[in-house]
Amino acid sequence: MMRIKYLKSPNYIFCNKRRNVRSIVIHYTGMRSLQSAVERLLSKKYKVSSHYLVSRTGKIIQLVKDNNIAWHAGISNWFNFKNLNKNSIGIELENKGHQYGYQDFTRKQILQLIKILKILKKKFKIQNINITGHSDIAPNRKSDPGEKFPWKKLYKNDLAIWHSLDEKFINNFRLKKLININKKNMLKMIKKLGYSRVLTAGHLDKYFIKAFQRRYRQHLINGIFDQECYLILTNLQKFI
Repeated sequence: MMRIKYLKSPNYIFCNKRRNVRSIVIHYTGMRSLQSAVERLLSKKYKVSSHYLVSRTGKIIQLVKDNNIAWHAGISNWFNFKNLNKNSIGIELENKGHQYGYQDFTRKQILQLIKILKILKKKFKIQNINITGHSDIAPNRKSDPGEKFPWKKLYKNDLAIWHSLDEKFINNFRLKKLININKKNMLKMIKKLGYSRVLTAGHLDKYFIKAFQRRYRQHLINGIFDQECYLILTNLQKFI
């Protein structure tokens, strides 16, 4: 049984009937310390919150009840959903983030996260494809939980999607330019994964590409959609 500490954030919308929760969004706190993150999530001034916060030592804090709307997603898109606060659960992971010194997530932290995700997945009947990162739903604004987040480990626990390609094999296609690719079909495949805003001036948006890479091609985040990325995209279609 998980031990959960309850600290009530004032930043939420009360719901008197069962919410239609369709997704879970994973964040990192992006602050210098756990204390500063907690203070912000509890402050009326900043108007932000999440349902859960998991510290680097594995301590779980619940800030907003599952059935209430936390303010964590902001302007966001996933499949046909916009502004995901009302249809999602938000989970913050203590991590200084890219601004203050991006850290590996701890073993205890991820084990506790997995426990929470399993409970929430069952409770709300959430599909694995809808367990997302903040950068997936808001790629032009956010980069969390980032390229160090262990999506593959979540996949092995039936909590996410991940490709089944051999890493050594796909490395051979890294930085190789896409040739003779049907752009329309590629866009269809991308949107089938949930990404709904992927074009800028008729070209793949660099923010989307980096979000895709942080999720599925974590060893190189360069904003270039190469043959390696395309192979991963194609392989992921098995989850559709």
